[in-house]
Amino acid sequence: MRQCFRPRLSPSAVATRARDVPVLLTRPPLEPQSWVTDAMPERRVFQSTRVRIEEAMSDIMTLAGSDLRFRRYGTTGPLVVLLHGGPGAAGYMAPVAQALGDVFRVVEPLQRRREQMPLSVARHVQDLQSVVGAICGDERPLLVGHSWGAMLALAYAAEHPQYPKALVLVGCGTFDPQSRARLQATVRERAAGAIESRLEEAALSIRDPDVRLCVTERILQPLYSCELLPHQDETVEYDALGQLESWRDMVRLQREGVYPAAFSRIAVPVLMVHGDCDPHPGRMIRDTLAPMLPQLQYVELPQCGHYPWLERYAKDRFYEILKNELK
Repeated sequence: MRQCFRPRLSPSAVATRARDVPVLLTRPPLEPQSWVTDAMPERRVFQSTRVRIEEAMSDIMTLAGSDLRFRRYGTTGPLVVLLHGGPGAAGYMAPVAQALGDVFRVVEPLQRRREQMPLSVARHVQDLQSVVGAICGDERPLLVGHSWGAMLALAYAAEHPQYPKALVLVGCGTFDPQSRARLQATVRERAAGAIESRLEEAALSIRDPDVRLCVTERILQPLYSCELLPHQDETVEYDALGQLESWRDMVRLQREGVYPAAFSRIAVPVLMVHGDCDPHPGRMIRDTLAPMLPQLQYVELPQCGHYPWLERYAKDRFYEILKNELK
């Protein structure tokens, strides 16, 4: 999902972003589900996920007077707002929300899809404020964000510094061209060979952009990981266009100098948790943020990729750090 794969596709291919790397979107003259019958190992990813999506959707609530959706976990303890990444991949943080629900009250907003209105960072920040204002009331929540969600947590806290009690940034995304270049180079190196071929096949075979995003995420996940435990994809929906628009706006704001400069308005504690196998260069991202966030604490997890809660050797340590920080 990044500018690192260069399959020989037509000039009409367009690129969208997911966790910093473009996914090639093509529209070949194929039926949307024709890819299911080919030899790709991922051929039944989207279909096998549909049943779990339907089950997960039954727990989703809608904020009164709006179309904003969220899920809740736990009944006691401090209030935590958990922000998924992508953008455009709502719901995959459910395992973290469930684990925290034992000792915290967790709100998991499902960021809006790109439908009637274009998506921007400002739109996501406004949506998050609507959820926080309606659900949290006078209580200041702890914000935990993963990947794009960590970037959104920073953007929100810069705009509304009086609301969050603290921030935890898990596998935070990039805020400068140098970090993105390092990310892209790492993924390019890891993708060489069979994975690159599978990505090209998906780009050429799958017409529906949301299905293609689902399959591409699955293909790329090993490149972002160290040693994953067996798990199921908990994403309830993919939104390729929303991802493209949101990420483009984030890059625009960085190019114009808005971010990370605006983060100097954040005075609350900020913890950054990053895996040493994550292709996002954690230490470079930390060094970019540190001048604006002198209170930033950095913890690097060994033998850990971009999804600490799914890592064999880092899962327990990740939850230990997370729960201790949130308490």
